[in-house]
Amino acid sequence: MATEKAKQARQKVVEVLNKARAMELQAIGQYMNQHYNLDDMDYGELAANVKLIAIDEMRHAEMFAERIKELGGEPTADPDDKVERGQPVEKVFSFDVDLEDGAIVAYNGFLGVCREAGDSTSAKMFEEIIDDEQVHLNYFDNVREHVDRLGPAYLARIAGTSSATGLTGQGFVARQAGA
Repeated sequence: MATEKAKQARQKVVEVLNKARAMELQAIGQYMNQHYNLDDMDYGELAANVKLIAIDEMRHAEMFAERIKELGGEPTADPDDKVERGQPVEKVFSFDVDLEDGAIVAYNGFLGVCREAGDSTSAKMFEEIIDDEQVHLNYFDNVREHVDRLGPAYLARIAGTSSATGLTGQGFVARQAGA
């Protein structure tokens, strides 16, 4: 039977897992909204990659939910924040850089909570997800730099590209790794 201290430590882990899940749910909604808008603006390649990143975030949200259930908690279904709708393409990727950077900072803090609680399973999960978020951040930052530096010339090159991602369940990270 778990001691009171162990129960409190587990509860702190469940709290940070739920906070992370709420952040992922917000990111899913944000990225899917951006995917639809970028596709409507005929920036198919950008739309496709944002969709794949949303799929990665869906996988993360599910991983957090499963771990929360393993620890006896109830996974949240509420996103952390509202979706910013109708963003112009020039603003999308700087917004996403901030979102991913905030997630990395928060998740590193949550990782510390897991380690302090002696929960190496949750800590390992955060380490893996932080790696994925870094890949997302790098992509968003790269596109942001192209949009800022090259503006209309870069966007014209992307215009008219396909937004098809196929029927695969792979997200952006898996596709980048060639899985």
